[in-house]
Amino acid sequence: MKRLLLPVTVLVALLSCSADETRVGPARPPITGIALVVIRVSDPKTSLDFYGKELGLGTGRCGGPDSPCLAVSGSQLVALDRNVSPSSSNLMEVFFATSDVVGLQRYLIAHDMQPGEVGLSENGRRTFSVRDPEKHVIAFMEFQPDEVHSTPSQVSARLIHAGFVVRDRAAEDRFYKDILGFHVYWHGGMKEGEDNWVDMQVPDGTDWIEYMLRVSPDASHKTLGVMNHIALGVPDIHAAQQQLIKNGWKSTEEPKIGRDGKWQLNLYDPDETRVELMEFKPTKEPCCSPYTGPHPGPAQ
Repeated sequence: MKRLLLPVTVLVALLSCSADETRVGPARPPITGIALVVIRVSDPKTSLDFYGKELGLGTGRCGGPDSPCLAVSGSQLVALDRNVSPSSSNLMEVFFATSDVVGLQRYLIAHDMQPGEVGLSENGRRTFSVRDPEKHVIAFMEFQPDEVHSTPSQVSARLIHAGFVVRDRAAEDRFYKDILGFHVYWHGGMKEGEDNWVDMQVPDGTDWIEYMLRVSPDASHKTLGVMNHIALGVPDIHAAQQQLIKNGWKSTEEPKIGRDGKWQLNLYDPDETRVELMEFKPTKEPCCSPYTGPHPGPAQ
């Protein structure tokens, strides 16, 4: 039998390929969207009137007496956590959904991150957390939809983004963009050529996080409540406004079209944390930059 001899150049190429694969490490499991957002509140019972009655969100499977949980949908939750430190950020934690929690933890370790141990959340899903470069607590949770029965009073059934203050965009990009695979969905600001907001869309879905840039280091509690926020998607902002009024909400602002070309309406919980209602699609051309990813909501 003749032995197959490969040219030296082919052998070098094969060895280089194997070395590259070893260096790259494990592939990143899918990250499909936002699964849970934890918001700090001073009084969970009072906050339940806002999230449960005015927004019409139902009861979700997570939390406890001091951290009640509300269901936006069968796969998205909002938990209210009692704030034991008045100086801390109101937006406590953002959980992203993935089909492989253990694989994603290994992936982050391979990229020199230091994620926590995988454990079980209060609703029985595997999860772990890690801090991004600016010490925001980011967590990952296995996707496992629950059966949720919406009510006629529910204003929205979709959490589309969460925003938080970012000081160093480049450092955050190295984590969200270079390691996790997020990409810019839209960016813009109050002035042309100046970014105040950068929307970073998850790699395998349509939800996003929003970098809130150019925020003063000594920003007030009220300002931080505006910046650290969540957004609920709606197909019709004016219909959503009428449902809010039926639910007992006292109007403080009117709907408007944002710089991103989408109708929006801002609400504030008892601790001045902003909850933004936003239409899924723009109704006019956005300022500053085009959209580079699919919009959330019904099929485009």
